[in-house]
Amino acid sequence: MEVITVSSFKGGTAKTSTTLNLGAALVKLHKKKVLLIDFDAQANLTTGLGYDPDTNDSLAPVLQGKKKIEDVILTTSLPGLSLIPADTWLERIEVTEALASDRYSHERLRELLKSLTNYDVVLIDTPPSLCWLTESALIASQYALVAATPEFYSVKGLERLSQFMNNISERHSLQVLGVILSFWNPRGQSNDTFLEVIESTFPGKILSSKVRRDLEVAKASVHGKPILQTAPKSRAAEDYASAAKELLSRLRKGSKSHV
Repeated sequence: MEVITVSSFKGGTAKTSTTLNLGAALVKLHKKKVLLIDFDAQANLTTGLGYDPDTNDSLAPVLQGKKKIEDVILTTSLPGLSLIPADTWLERIEVTEALASDRYSHERLRELLKSLTNYDVVLIDTPPSLCWLTESALIASQYALVAATPEFYSVKGLERLSQFMNNISERHSLQVLGVILSFWNPRGQSNDTFLEVIESTFPGKILSSKVRRDLEVAKASVHGKPILQTAPKSRAAEDYASAAKELLSRLRKGSKSHV
């Protein structure tokens, strides 16, 4: 089972849409069994799949030892794609009850995921900050996928995210799988400049598959479904399909390098 954290250092990078639609592409086009974990208290991934975060348990009670992880997994409209939702309790979970007194609390998620053996891929959507939730997700993962946009503040934040990941990789096995760009305009005047900055921060990690701006992505969220279900012929659907194929290729190479 491959565990991948999708992260960014700021909001507005399409991180959640990337998690949702890449997961759906892996299921629909490559027959993978995928678990999506919403590990962001904003719960956008949860609502983007048609669930109300106020009516379902998140990983919060699981991390506290009150529930089993299997008890909080939900099905979605796409067979083979499952979800662990988020709620507002996640925001300060690390300072509550048993977690507050556990100096190794950020390793709990990794231990919990070990019991899940019937998934091919787990994708974890994290908050756009370098917090306990993000650290826990990265420690639980073999790989990180960085979400970015061709904008100054998005690219600038990658430097701090890179440092954060490097610190974790010194203690735990973690590889950057790639950097995926969203809201891409192939004719953008500053594209080369942005790509140069990203390349200097994450050398050789930029995906050739970039997700173009497409209103169909937002429409799909309103329907609580992946874009491959609501607008399978849209350009964003094509781009996510291409990115999923590229990521699988990188995963295969990464697995071979571990042998």
